[in-house]
Order: sequence, then C-alpha cells, then structure tokens
Amino acid sequence: MNVSYRWLQALVPSLTEPPRELAHRLSLLGAPADEVIDLGAEIGGVVIARVEEVRPHPDADRLRVTTVNAGGEPVQVVCGAPNVEAGRYYPFAPVGATLPGGVEIRKARLRGEASEGMLCSARELGLGRDHTGLMTLAGEWEPGTPLVPALGLDDVRFVLDITPNRPEMLSHLGVAREVAPGGAAGVRLPEFPNAPESPVTIRRVERDGEVGGVRVRIEDLEGCPRYTAAVVRGVRVRASPEWLATRLRAVGVRPINNVVDATNYVLFELGQPIHAFDLARVCGPEIRVRRAGAGETLRTLDGVDRELPAGSLVIADAERVVALAGVMGGENSEVSEGTADVLIECARFDPQAVRRTAWGLGLSTDASYRFERGVDPEGLPRALERVVQLIVAVAGGTADAEALDVSPVPFARPVVELRPFRVRQVLGVDLPVPEIAGLLRAIGFDVDESSIPLRVSVPGFRPDVAGEIDLVEEIARRRGYDSFPEELLPFRPSSVPESPQVAAERRLRDFFVRRGFLEARTTGFAPAAEGRVPVLNPLSAEEGSLRDAVLPGLLRRLEHNWAHGVRDVRLFEIGTVFAPAPDGGVPPEETRVGAVFTGARRPPHWSGDAGAWEVWDLKGMLEELAEELGGGLEIAAPGIVPGGIVPGEAFRLRVDGTEVGGGGRVAPAAVDAPAWAGEVWALEMRVLVRAGEAAAYRPLPEHPASDRDLALLTPNAVTAAEVEAVIRESAGPLLESVYPFDLYAGKGIPEGTRSVAWRLRFRGADRTLTDAEVDASVDRVLGALGERLGVRRR
Repeated sequence: MNVSYRWLQALVPSLTEPPRELAHRLSLLGAPADEVIDLGAEIGGVVIARVEEVRPHPDADRLRVTTVNAGGEPVQVVCGAPNVEAGRYYPFAPVGATLPGGVEIRKARLRGEASEGMLCSARELGLGRDHTGLMTLAGEWEPGTPLVPALGLDDVRFVLDITPNRPEMLSHLGVAREVAPGGAAGVRLPEFPNAPESPVTIRRVERDGEVGGVRVRIEDLEGCPRYTAAVVRGVRVRASPEWLATRLRAVGVRPINNVVDATNYVLFELGQPIHAFDLARVCGPEIRVRRAGAGETLRTLDGVDRELPAGSLVIADAERVVALAGVMGGENSEVSEGTADVLIECARFDPQAVRRTAWGLGLSTDASYRFERGVDPEGLPRALERVVQLIVAVAGGTADAEALDVSPVPFARPVVELRPFRVRQVLGVDLPVPEIAGLLRAIGFDVDESSIPLRVSVPGFRPDVAGEIDLVEEIARRRGYDSFPEELLPFRPSSVPESPQVAAERRLRDFFVRRGFLEARTTGFAPAAEGRVPVLNPLSAEEGSLRDAVLPGLLRRLEHNWAHGVRDVRLFEIGTVFAPAPDGGVPPEETRVGAVFTGARRPPHWSGDAGAWEVWDLKGMLEELAEELGGGLEIAAPGIVPGGIVPGEAFRLRVDGTEVGGGGRVAPAAVDAPAWAGEVWALEMRVLVRAGEAAAYRPLPEHPASDRDLALLTPNAVTAAEVEAVIRESAGPLLESVYPFDLYAGKGIPEGTRSVAWRLRFRGADRTLTDAEVDASVDRVLGALGERLGVRRR
C-alpha cells in the first residue's frame, strides 16, 4: 500500500511527526514501512518545459526532433515518445540533471542529431509505472519552473506492508485513524474546492430500484450483498486539476481524466473501489449484477479481449456484460472525452467471488486487491457521496438529487463482550476500564461501559475482530507492546499433545543440525521438468509447476554456494512435494526431507585432515535416520534412486517392503560443478509419522555379554546385508548385536571369495550365559549361512 505523507497530513492536520519517525511508529502498530521514499529528492534538477516544435528525425522512423523551451535559450532534444506535441508542457531533465537510479543526463548524438536533455515519462521520474509516453502536464506553466514544488512533489511515500486481515489499512483514512494523535476523533476528510455540500440523498430498496432512469437489480445476492449508484449529468471530461493529479502521482498512480481520477482518489482515500460508466453507453438503461454465462466475453479497459469463466460475477446492462464485478470495467462503457452523463457504481462484492474471477483471468487490480480482503459495509454511502462531490467539483455537471442503495439486509455491527479480568490475564497488567475503552474508541470501536463485561460494537471496517481475544490484541497493539513488563509471569503448560507430524519434523531437524547441516527453505515452485502439477497462475515462466522432489532445489542452492566460492556445503530441507491428482482434483501432498553435502567431513583443524565425504558416510547417515524415525526401516543396496544418483553408489530405504526414499552419489552431469568441487552426496525420503509413538524405558543390562568373532569366507556375489539378515534370523533371541569389523581378500583366500570378520554379541536378560548356550547359537548361525548362502567359516 502506497501512502502519501502530505495526504495523511490533509486528513490529520495535527500530524507533525517527521516521516522517518512516523514510519517507525507505523511498524510498531503492525504496518511496517518497506520503503520511505522522498519523491522529490532525486528529481530536484527537473523543470517544466514547453515543446515549441516537433519534426521527424531524418534517419529514424520512431524518433522525433523537438525544440524545447526550458526557460532559457531553446535547446534541441531527440525524443522517442509517441505523445510529444508542440505547445504542450512536459517534465524536462536538462544536461547535468540526475534521475532516479543515478542516471545523469549528458549531451548526446542520436542517429546524427544532437540531443541536449531529456523529456521524461512518469516512470523515469519515479512517479508511477507508466512508460508508454511522456508525462503530460495540464494547464499553463512558466517554462523553467522547478518541477518538484510546482507539482507538490515535496512529499514522502510510505510503502506499507499490510497484512491480509487489515483491509481498512489499504486506505489513507485507515492509516490516518491509526496515527492521528487523537485517534479517530482527530481525523477529518478535507473539503474539495467548489464542491456542493450535500449532492445527493440516498434511497434504500431491498432488491431492485431505479436511479436517474436506470434500472438497477441484484440477481446474485450472495455475490453482491449491497450496490449503491448515483447519476451525474453534464460533466466535461478533461485533464484533472493539478492538486488531484499530484495526489495520485504521490501514490504511484497515473492520472487519466477528471472523472476516473476522482474514482481513484476515493479508492486510495477511503479504501472503497468506485467505477464510473458512460451512461449513454449503458443499454436499457439497466444495470444487473449477475453471474456470467458460458461463452460470454468482454474487452476490458486494458484493451484485452477476455473469455469470461462461467459463473464469474459480472455487471451487465440489458444486452451484454459491461464490467467484471470488483475487478475491472469494460471498454464498451468506459468514460471518454465525449462522455456527458456518468453512472457511478459503489458496491460491496463477495471476496471469494472477486478472487475467483481475478485469478481465473490472471488479472489483479487495485480494486480487486481490496475487494478480495473485504471493504467496509458501512462506508458505501459516504464513499458514494464523496465521489459525487469530487466529480462535480472537478468535472462540473449536476448530480441527480436521489441516489440508490440496493441492500436486502442492512448491516448490523456485531457486538463482542470483553471482560477486564481477561485483559489482565492475557496481558499481565491490570488496566482500568476507562483506559481499555479509550484505547478501543480511538480506532473506531464503540464501547458500552455501563456493565461488566463491556459490550464492544465492532465497526464494519474491522472484519478481523470476531472474538474477545481479538479485542485484547487490539488493546495490546494500541497501548504498545513495549509498555508491558519484561518479567516472566506464571503460566500453565498446555495439555494439548504435540502433533506427531511436528514431532517427526523436529527430530529430523535436530538430527541434521547436530551434524552441522544448515536448513534451507526453497519454494514449492519448480520448472516444468521438475514437477508434474502445472500452476494455473505461475509467478514466473521458470517456475510454472509444483515440485515433485526437494533435491533439485537443494542442488541449485549447492550450485549457488559454489558460485560464491564455498567448497564445504551441507544443507537439508523439510518441505512439501506434490503429485498429480488421479481424478483431476486437488493434488496430493507429501512431506519429505532431503539433504545434500559435499567437501570435508568437518572444518579444518590442526589435528589433521578430516577427509572428504564418502559412500560409507551416507550409509551410516541413512542407518541413523532409520533408527531416528522409530525403526522398521531396512536399507537395500545397491539401489537406483531418481534425481541424478549414480547407480551402484546408491541406497534405497524401505519400510514393510515399500520404498520410502534413498540416497547416493550425485552424477557429475546433474550439477554445474566447478573444477575444484568434490563429490556430492544426497538423500531424500518421506517423513514417516508414527501415530501414538511414545518413548519406552529400557533398563541397562545387569548381566555381562559374551562376544564371538567369526571370519567368514563369503562369495563375492553375496552382500553383507544378506549375511547379516541370516545371522539375525538364525541366532535366536540371545543375540544382542552383530556388525562386521574386518575385510580381507588376497593370498590364502579362495578365488571369488572374500573374508569378512563379524562380531556377534550375546546377552541374557535374566542370567549370565554359559559357553554351551552361546556355542549352540553360533553353530546354528554357521549352519544357516552355509545352507542358504554358501558362506563358511574360515
């Protein structure tokens, strides 16, 4: 939300706080300023100039050579803007001036013609987004007049970060209510020059009515619970007066004409979107709020022909659609220089209906942004009166005496009960009732103090306040979070158990952090090659799908580290992946954990080189992960896992016979690695949730263990995992652990075999084992190994 400091001062005459201090206070109130921009700081050298002559460039079809009067001797300027005209006034940056971004204007020759300065567009001056042509200045000006004071650009723009639950802050009035020294009581709407005092009276009807000869009917009450309208006749559509154009430029909006600018002014002042129709182009004349039918189309004000999704909320006349409700108007009814009579629409549309229409068409506007978050249901009459006043003031004409308000169910303010002891219980301080009431009244709430609990009437512009705790939050915010004591107060632990999903993710984070990994947070969007679920409205062409794995994003982060000269990298991420829905519905989601690591095992140390990561580090990590997640996992190797992993240097993780992930060495072709980079190892697996899992106590053993070492001649085709499985199965319940500790191949070992030494540990829970018991178990193990795998004792 762009906010003008001068505009705020017009609403709050007592506001004298410097802009930087005001920005800090707004941050404490929950609306941090991402930027504080001094609009005139970077264009102090720009002046107003009159173009005296325009002629074609002899060597360029799209360029023109102009003679510019900037207050001294006329200068020649080469210009490429299509709207440059002789006799008009434009911002001019002479040689030596500097524009936003540090662009310094110098003498130049463009296709052989000298150019001494630059005629500027709004975007080049940092005053808006328009770059289609020069910024044309209405009225008569003295050439050479400094631009900043002439246009009132000695202003500061705040770029506020407004959360979705605070739609009232998407207006200067909402911000003024927060920063005014006296709260809402210190805010007033400034008067317009030459505006009538009471231009209209508003007549309410339940479903349909007539205004200025136009029939208005709401056919979809769910999509449009309220629609107000007024008619202004005899307007002269021209450029806006400079004070109005300046207000809009200060918030980054390009002035269009006095009628459209009046609707935009009210939008940014009150947060209520307004639309103006050319009354002569409304067929019937009739206005109907309805749903779009199949195959209906509309050319919107941006000049794009759009096929409307069936069911979209639209405004139609007797013959066709004339506007997308809450999003954008249509060219077939737009206000132009030939317009004499206008129909003003001020409505309340359902946020979900507007959101579906805007997203379905890939279209977002200042109006839809506000409607999607909810507008003030009580503010429509004030906004309608305000815009009619402004149109009459800047475009002339006369408003029809009676306006129309179609509202089947009048809005009633919800009442929330507030207990002072609950405020004390939550905030830890005892606030007197008058202070509580004063804090809430300052931001527009009505408080009945005649009884306890207090009865608080919630204004329509605060739809986020639905319960007592919301009021407590408002009290804390308005009083100032820094005003509460810092000591730790008594508290009661929650009896709500931790979510199994959250517990599993927490254990995984602890697991990787203990091993020196850093957590990465990548987005769920990915290129089409890395996802099977396309995004209907992608943020960029490079991220048009939802990812189906987390490893590709981690590998890109690895490449980013390499590009900055970081050799030793270890990253992990816990994130969501998506798969196509079998029935075309909502894509199923799955939480996975992924990790990539390369370089040295540990940081450099005087004790010696730690060596690089290798396959056994990966295998050990997978084994520990299996144990961390509660057991039940088996590692199958060698395996082939997707994602550019080298076959033969990979492992697959299985649970109950189902593959849940794996890892291995990343193929060199899968990453853009510099010459000095080491081997890359990666893993990815599902985050397994064990519902109802609880830690079990197991006492330390009271009796000694008995170890047996077996050197086994093992055929090369037999894996160590197969040998271990047979040992565990045949040894019986006395076997506590088994692991290999030596490998030998060479002299004295038959060809095609290798010697693997295993240590078997036996222990009894209730007694010390005898040699006979242990030897019997070993004999069973040797017999099973020879029978099943051809393995024999060396």
